[in-house]
Amino acid sequence: MTLDKEATKDMEKAIAHLAEEYKSLRTNRVNPNMLDTLMVEAYGSQVGLKTIASISVQERNLIVTPFDPSISGDIVKAVNAAQLNLNAINDGASIRVPVPPLNEDLRKDIARQAKQKLEQAKVSVRDVRRKSKDVAKKQKSDGELTEDDVKHIDKELQKITDEMCSKLDQLFLVKEKEILTI
Repeated sequence: MTLDKEATKDMEKAIAHLAEEYKSLRTNRVNPNMLDTLMVEAYGSQVGLKTIASISVQERNLIVTPFDPSISGDIVKAVNAAQLNLNAINDGASIRVPVPPLNEDLRKDIARQAKQKLEQAKVSVRDVRRKSKDVAKKQKSDGELTEDDVKHIDKELQKITDEMCSKLDQLFLVKEKEILTI
């Protein structure tokens, strides 16, 4: 596989990762994906909430139904400790998590978090570009590539990087609009 194809593949992973991160950010709509990244201390280790419970939406509440009712307390602790501004309530067989509507300050804070995640993704994309350039320079010093080849690869890598950063910006704009819309 050529350097630019490998770089494109790695950069697309950064885009997919950002899209996954954005699923867990709160918007005005109640969404079970808000708890996707939540880890619960259960069975002596950290376990993803999705693997130990089902999550559904009922009006403005998330309903978490653990597969094993004995870990309900652990799930409540994890939700309450998770800096999501949510308070879980154990209803016996299930856990109810009321999701209050977002106020303006909270919306802005969540949009700021989305922007930080965008910047982290862009750093990842640029890091892939830098590593690919380093590989090209090493191949040049080993005699596998000429100076013109390296310049061409640099130009292609920059074009791909700009394209990927543009895709990341688009993802952010869509999410920001979703967050800030009342």
